[in-house]
Amino acid sequence: MEFVVEQGKQPHQECSTLLLPALSIGNVGQLAVDLLVSSMKAERIGYLDDPFVLPCVGNDAYGPIPCGDLALPLEAYESAFSRVALLQQRSPVVKGRMVEFAKNLANFAAASGKKHVVLLSSLDFGKWQKIDMSSGPQIYYLSSINPDGRDDYCEQLGWKRLQEYNPAQRCWKYLSTLAEGNTMLESNLPFEDELEDEDYYPSLPFAALFSCLKAKGLKVTCLLCYCSEGDNIQDAFHLAEAACRLLGLNPNAFPGNGSGGWVIPFSWHTVYGPPPDMSIF
Repeated sequence: MEFVVEQGKQPHQECSTLLLPALSIGNVGQLAVDLLVSSMKAERIGYLDDPFVLPCVGNDAYGPIPCGDLALPLEAYESAFSRVALLQQRSPVVKGRMVEFAKNLANFAAASGKKHVVLLSSLDFGKWQKIDMSSGPQIYYLSSINPDGRDDYCEQLGWKRLQEYNPAQRCWKYLSTLAEGNTMLESNLPFEDELEDEDYYPSLPFAALFSCLKAKGLKVTCLLCYCSEGDNIQDAFHLAEAACRLLGLNPNAFPGNGSGGWVIPFSWHTVYGPPPDMSIF
């Protein structure tokens, strides 16, 4: 993985917290990062080039004025105001190469002096075993602080540890072994048609990222929410607000001038197309 700094830009050493999405159902993590970049007025300082991320190119996601900036697969942003670095991923990882990508990203995070990595991702609502909506949408977490994934601070914030996390389970053990650089026979990993319900969570991108970042000695916190495919903008707000609570940030103090401090990314205006023609009803 190569980090290319934009001309005239220089990464800030005080931005020791890295916040990034892990791709999953509904792209909620990516939407949340877009919302945070836009609201923080974060500055793009460069991009990363990795052989395991599919290429893509698009228009600038944040500005309405065509200034010639292009959106790339892996973009690095920094908010000097919030002292947070953000990484946006706009295209998926090559199938079967998620662990290699996670290792490359972990090496980059460690080499660039990051101390705390926050992963934002979503989970399939259809896999939710114990549905409890009595208190509204819930945030689940997974932390590298303790072997069982528990974090007292996250508990104080009212979040629940991802109960399905079991470091002794076969796929989680397999990920941990690969992340630590040990060799293991491929036969120890179940085939796709042999996956059981307990294998769903370690099969997701956030699990590979969590395992590889943890193996590098970094503090890692995963913030997760359940959702379904569709309009996931409210889920993105929910996840972005959780990230702010975790990092002690107040959206009302963001440089943006939107409602509650949030600034809707310009690219969201057409994310689901134009409104329906009401004359058809």
